[in-house]
Amino acid sequence: MEREIQISILMPVKNAIPFLKECLDSIIAQGYENWELIAVNDHSTDGTYTLLEEYEQKDDRIRIYQNNGQGIIHALRTGYQKSSGIAITRMDADDIMHPNKLEWMHRLLKINGHGYLVLGLVKYISDKPLGEGYLKYESWLNQLSLTERNFEEIYKECVVPSPCWMLYKTDLEMIGHFASDIYPEDYELCFRFRRAGFKIKTVKEKIHFWRDHPNRSSRQDPNYTDNRFLELKTKYFLEDDYQSDKPLLVWGAGKKGKLITKLLKDKGISFRWFTNNQNKIGHTINEVKLEEVAELERQKNSQLIIAIAEKGFKIDFLSNKKVEEPLKIYFFC
Repeated sequence: MEREIQISILMPVKNAIPFLKECLDSIIAQGYENWELIAVNDHSTDGTYTLLEEYEQKDDRIRIYQNNGQGIIHALRTGYQKSSGIAITRMDADDIMHPNKLEWMHRLLKINGHGYLVLGLVKYISDKPLGEGYLKYESWLNQLSLTERNFEEIYKECVVPSPCWMLYKTDLEMIGHFASDIYPEDYELCFRFRRAGFKIKTVKEKIHFWRDHPNRSSRQDPNYTDNRFLELKTKYFLEDDYQSDKPLLVWGAGKKGKLITKLLKDKGISFRWFTNNQNKIGHTINEVKLEEVAELERQKNSQLIIAIAEKGFKIDFLSNKKVEEPLKIYFFC
């Protein structure tokens, strides 16, 4: 009798030869054994495909496919179409799994059932010292996962670690799996997780080792530029959170603020724009006059997008406002 596969691991692979063996070994070493690895070769030009074939011959739980299109979205879509597991998870070909990752995530998913998204804590690894940005992101993301309140800060950054989530395949199917063509694909999927009302449960151990290196996609691929992130945030804000009956305010006139306001103007959305830059107050950009940030103290019953990225930035006066209808704040930074 053919076994019923519990977990399908979807893994796009492109020119991953420097780290692929270590990645595959960590999957094979899992204490939980009822899984299939769907490895989708995304037009690699190094020895990636040959190494995948070697592992496929050694372990019949590993299956290799060629990407039907180009890029990670098409690779994920191909992998999803070929998967047969009850639960779905992802893996990056340059990362490493903790030996108990699949067991602990699957157990938590079974306990909680449908409508739940299971996460785990992550740790960045690198052959070179990690930059401050990566360390801060790791700390911030893990703290969100520990409290299981990830979606509360979704407009800041991607709040679900892309290679460390698990949910039932039927739930992923319900929200459109990888049918969207929008990049960054992992962040876009976060918004759909949130929109569906999935609840989060977290394995409160570091179970995924996320590798940083110069050739990783987030560093090289133009689909992961700041502009793409801001376009995505603005799209979902307008669809899911924007209230047309409340004034919309934007704080920040730097690069991010300018792009956000342009996106809002292009959609015909009215807003007021504020800055604490004395050189910009009173000037008109994107056909909107910039106002003194102190004016925000007089606003109430409004929505405020903050696009300030300065180090040490504080908004104490907003959190201390004594008004009947306080501002609803969305951090886009």
